Amino acid sequence: MATSIVPRSKPMERGVVLQRTLQTDSRQKYFLYVPRQGGNGAKIFITVHGISRNVRQHAKEFVAYAERYGVVMIAPYFPSDRFPDYQRLGRKGNRADIVLNAIVAEVAQLTGASSDKLYLFGYSGGAQFVHRYMFAYPERVARIVLGAPGWYTLPDASLKFPIGIQPVLSIPQVQFNSARFLNIPVCVLVGEKDNRRDAELNKSTIIDRLQGKTRIERGRHWVEEMSYQARLLGLPTTYAFHLLPDSPHSFAISMERGDMGDKTFNFLFPES
Repeated sequence: MATSIVPRSKPMERGVVLQRTLQTDSRQKYFLYVPRQGGNGAKIFITVHGISRNVRQHAKEFVAYAERYGVVMIAPYFPSDRFPDYQRLGRKGNRADIVLNAIVAEVAQLTGASSDKLYLFGYSGGAQFVHRYMFAYPERVARIVLGAPGWYTLPDASLKFPIGIQPVLSIPQVQFNSARFLNIPVCVLVGEKDNRRDAELNKSTIIDRLQGKTRIERGRHWVEEMSYQARLLGLPTTYAFHLLPDSPHSFAISMERGDMGDKTFNFLFPES
């Protein structure tokens, strides 16, 4: 993947993955792709890395899709020293949700892309971040795809965040409105071989009891719970769950063998 580190004074390039830093924070890196036909009015697709911080790989794997679908792609980078808790929005360290909002605002200003509604994908720890971002900012989110999260926040106001949606002081200003986030279509993708309790999986007793013991069990349970809660509110929201063929817990293999890229863009942009 050819990338370019862009001086701020240089006009925005199209058709190449750009490595940028946020204008208001030179330490904050993100990758940006503007399709060749331009970004004016284009939808914004965001892909969020897991705890391996493979942000460059995310940008590389999704760049062809961004070009084909004519969307502006953002891949934010959340390094472990500044964002040790980015999967849970940032109860300690920097707030990943606030930084992402700053990146989106900058990209919209630079490219003319539409930031009214966002289309998000995340893998593993990135998927944890994406669904919690949807809970916190439902008015900003159009659709999301979650690739093999290790565990989930449940739509249960009796449980404190991040297990449930009862607000906590560690993320002030964040409230959860279930009537709004239960209206957003969601697709969960998990590898059919992603059934190991590996070192990265949350193995706490409460998560095992509430959600199951593997990513497959937890994904199915979460989709069923979200669907049930939406139906209680009379919402016909689409929730999908798919197993990726011949795929373990690996972003690269899921993209190659599981067609995770195709499945992600088909769900996020069904009209394209």
